[in-house]
Amino acid sequence: MARVKRGIVAHRKHKKVLNLTKGHVGGRSKLIKEAKSSLLHAGAYAYAGRKLRKRDMRRLWITQLGVAVKNEGLSYSKFMAELKAQNIKLDRKILADLAVNHPENFKEIITAIKS
Repeated sequence: MARVKRGIVAHRKHKKVLNLTKGHVGGRSKLIKEAKSSLLHAGAYAYAGRKLRKRDMRRLWITQLGVAVKNEGLSYSKFMAELKAQNIKLDRKILADLAVNHPENFKEIITAIKS
């Protein structure tokens, strides 16, 4: 049986890991064992971060809506309750965008709710 030299395959795998860990501190970007471990942890943090970003954005939208609605003399909870009661199906993301970037359109929604 012929001898199989695997240096090329291993080198390619190592190079891929080291490229992905570029910018990590110290041996985490130079030594393959540490780089692999660092890459696994980085992946876990990135996954958790994507979940946290969704929470953070929702909190931001609620805060923006709360301020915009308070200026119109309503509370956030009453505003959301009226939206549901009048069957206006706009989510918090769209409402917050309207409140910040298109205040005249947001005022139309509030007048529709108040009447």
